[in-house]
Amino acid sequence: MSYPNQNPYGPPQGQPQGPPQPQYGYPQQQPMQSQPYAPFPAGPTGPGGMPGIPAPNQMPGGVKAARVMLFILAATGVLGIIGVTVTLNRISSASANYSGFSGDSASMFALGKGALIFVMILQAAYAALALVLALQYAKGGNGIRIGSIIFGSVSVLCSIPFAIGLWGVPNFVMSILIIVFAAKQDGQAWFTRPRY
Repeated sequence: MSYPNQNPYGPPQGQPQGPPQPQYGYPQQQPMQSQPYAPFPAGPTGPGGMPGIPAPNQMPGGVKAARVMLFILAATGVLGIIGVTVTLNRISSASANYSGFSGDSASMFALGKGALIFVMILQAAYAALALVLALQYAKGGNGIRIGSIIFGSVSVLCSIPFAIGLWGVPNFVMSILIIVFAAKQDGQAWFTRPRY
């Protein structure tokens, strides 16, 4: 049987209330009031304007090393261009001195020259990109860091065939070190520092 207007959780209505009964459950909380929050501490800001992380004032040692390695890789690109030019001159003088080539041999010389010219263009682009990246390390932003990582990755892939013959081992090692130094936390802090 049900009783109308009865609260199953409270005392019956109309009856005298006795001493207060203990209440179970969570205590009632007061509504939240607006409290002022302490502002971030004033001071140097770090990468991306984050407070509390000091921004580097000088280029870290790893970043300097990556910059020097980029200059060295640019120099090796220029040396590669010189080597290809010397080889092209030798092929041209050899083909001019020996005119007894048949049609197939002459086309092979032309194909060899074309391939060497293509390699020379690639070496020039490699050297120019390494030089531009190295020159931008002092004032460049995060794009220079990402460009250095991509350049190092492509350089590693291109120097693997030459690393087998020990001729490309220095380029291979320097390319890996450029990736490591540009990806480190101090490198990221340098390239994402605030510029005024």
